[in-house]
Amino acid sequence: MKYGYMRARTRAVAAAAGAALVVVPLTGAAAAALVTTEDDSNVTVLGSAQRADYASDVAEIPAVTSTEESDAFEIDTPSVDVELPPPPEPAPVATTARAATSSGTSAGTTTTSSSSGSTSSSAAVTAAISGSAIIAEAAKYVGTPYVSGGSSPSGFDCSGFVSYVYAQFGVSLPRSSSAYWGVGVTVSSPQPGDIIVSSGHVALYAGPNLQIDAPRPGKTVQFRPIWQSNPTYKRIAG
Repeated sequence: MKYGYMRARTRAVAAAAGAALVVVPLTGAAAAALVTTEDDSNVTVLGSAQRADYASDVAEIPAVTSTEESDAFEIDTPSVDVELPPPPEPAPVATTARAATSSGTSAGTTTTSSSSGSTSSSAAVTAAISGSAIIAEAAKYVGTPYVSGGSSPSGFDCSGFVSYVYAQFGVSLPRSSSAYWGVGVTVSSPQPGDIIVSSGHVALYAGPNLQIDAPRPGKTVQFRPIWQSNPTYKRIAG
């Protein structure tokens, strides 16, 4: 008798779980029908006390949540605010050019910048100095302050600087930047030591995209990039 009772209970539980339906206790004729529907001569119909135990056991089976009920669930998802750190500030750009005379002695160290960019690398400056006696002489005065009308190592303006450097080689040049349009020979492929002439300014060509000059008030003699647009290059016959 116990065997038939356990099989009936097992089938009822399996039916509840597999069909995803809420199981209700079976009592009376329904319980009797459940255990007598199978063609098994070994099954014994449960008595009233056994059916009561069976119904009590079935009632303890948790109800299965239907699909419709699960769709009604609401899940609260917390929002997460992520604050990204600010990008790092760009590192300041500054290059140091160490000028040396043709004899190999140091002419000083300069760290300068202009509206056109920072000074060129020391390798370019060294190459310019070694390739031209004019540039080697000019490099001696790196750091000399700009002085309007100045034409000595105590202070230079642009034309005063160029004329002073060439004077060390016995060449006399004008003291006005506008007069340089008429000096020397115009060349299209400049070499270190040639003169860069532009409106209101003169400088010395020191190599590709490199010049040395006395820029303007508040600045000093320095190597820096060529900022002039379409300048004229003048070569003084030696």
